[in-house]
Amino acid sequence: MYAFEYKRPASLAEAAQLLSGDDEAKLVAGGQTFIPTLKQRLAQPSTVIDLGAIGELAGIREEAGGVTIGAMTRHGQVASNDVVRRVIPSLAGMAEVIGDPQVRNLGTLGGSIANNDPAADYPGALLALQATIRTNKREIAADDFLTGMFDTALEADEIIKEVHFKKPDVGHYEKFRNPASRYAIVGAYVTRYGGTVRVAITGAGACAHRWSAAESALGGNFAADAVAGLTVDAGDLNSDIHASADYRAHLVKVMTQRAVKACA
Repeated sequence: MYAFEYKRPASLAEAAQLLSGDDEAKLVAGGQTFIPTLKQRLAQPSTVIDLGAIGELAGIREEAGGVTIGAMTRHGQVASNDVVRRVIPSLAGMAEVIGDPQVRNLGTLGGSIANNDPAADYPGALLALQATIRTNKREIAADDFLTGMFDTALEADEIIKEVHFKKPDVGHYEKFRNPASRYAIVGAYVTRYGGTVRVAITGAGACAHRWSAAESALGGNFAADAVAGLTVDAGDLNSDIHASADYRAHLVKVMTQRAVKACA
């Protein structure tokens, strides 16, 4: 690692002050991506600001017909929380398949979405569940939050406070996972709100995105057969040692169909 200062603020206001006063400072939440990055000397922050002592950034509550989750809430807490399991069981189910027990006990909601890894699970949940990301400055709709690979709409001195997820009528997340990392090679999160359907795809491309053709097809007929005739363009999908772009295109349809069937 490169040398850096370490700060552990006790409040969101203190963290924001530290961040705004240093252009080279970086936040750390659960550290599941940032700490390995430091170890590999791929980042050289002047200051690391640890959010772990800020109690106001953690917690889960039922709100406005949905669920609000603090940015520093761990994946394992989301998976086991009674409110999440009752109000949005598909969100708890998604959290249960993130990484392994070690990752679920350390990784956080805020850290995951701020990093916006193409293969992460939470970005798909943001889109499928019409989430609102609340920061120390403003509120951002999920459709405006994810802007590209490892990139979001967050400003340099902005800190995620919490995320509000809207309760769907039905929903399910289906993932074809990498057997080693458990990252999504392709994941499909399908939700239905009345006659409106959302299909969020993660792992397939540079950023989690909505599959609009499937949303239209399922809006008219919420059944797995409704997407059977659709095609997925592999041109913009990832191709690596784990799966080719063509295989990911195939998985997008298969995972979506499985998610729809599980909603029944």
